[in-house]
Amino acid sequence: MSSTDRKVVIVGAGAVGATFAYALAQDGAANKICLIDKNQNLADGQVADLAHGLPYYPTVSIYRGEGKDYADAQVIVITAGAAQRPGETRLDLLKRNAGIIEGIMDDIIAQQSRAIVVIVSNPVDVLTKVALDHSRWPRSHIFGSGTVLDSARFRYFISQEVGVDVKSVHAYILGEHGDSELAAWSLTNVGGVSIQQFVASNGLEETWPETSKQLLESVKNSAYHIIDYKGATNFAVGQALVRIVKAILRDSHSVLTVSILLKGEYGLEDVCLSVPCIVSRNGVEQVLLADLTAEEAEALQHSATVLKESMSGLGE
Repeated sequence: MSSTDRKVVIVGAGAVGATFAYALAQDGAANKICLIDKNQNLADGQVADLAHGLPYYPTVSIYRGEGKDYADAQVIVITAGAAQRPGETRLDLLKRNAGIIEGIMDDIIAQQSRAIVVIVSNPVDVLTKVALDHSRWPRSHIFGSGTVLDSARFRYFISQEVGVDVKSVHAYILGEHGDSELAAWSLTNVGGVSIQQFVASNGLEETWPETSKQLLESVKNSAYHIIDYKGATNFAVGQALVRIVKAILRDSHSVLTVSILLKGEYGLEDVCLSVPCIVSRNGVEQVLLADLTAEEAEALQHSATVLKESMSGLGE
């Protein structure tokens, strides 16, 4: 990929979109960052604020865009979505957000874009499936941010618990980006040492069953706590999105737990949820088949069932 081919379009200039743009500008992975938002004043304000920092970023162009910018984008990241109205049900909100995603995909298709599309809008797994069904694009080219952030939170909480640098902790949250997600303890290691062996060698076995449950609950409740404190989550998700987009722009073949349409993997069909995937310039190159325990496989099946029930509501 040449140095002129690193254009990222961000759809949605709210807290998540703007924070992602800021983090991406500082990282240097993209040389063009284009913000698109239905509220053009918001987009203009975010662009101006970001652009005033240009002397301090790696070389990058930041500007407000429009539909034609989809045509030559390498990556399109969709963070746009509607807020819940007073008295509105979750299903009604889901239907409105599904309509927004379909409209954006229509605009992308109209420009004959060949970009990799990353869905961030929530509920991310359901809306990723909506985008795929509507566009009929290959699953490699449309996937969700999934549990990349959840997995980062998981690594953080484990590192705090066991007193090891978070960068030496390797761990994944799988399934729905939501309440039915699961911790893949069988895939968790500290510097290559399985978590089970690490726990045993450090005398933590007696308390670990309860501790492990609490760690997963901490991951699940993170967003709720942050929203209670400050109204929204934006910093960590911005960094998670940089990680995903950098894997595409730099063709790094990174293993990330993005939300992908499963086609028989893990015994699941026609549902989008997060499992370890290899991400490169071609999007999702491969879905990795991990050897989960029977309990983890059952939890993944449950998560898929929850998501399929949410999808079924869209057809009503």
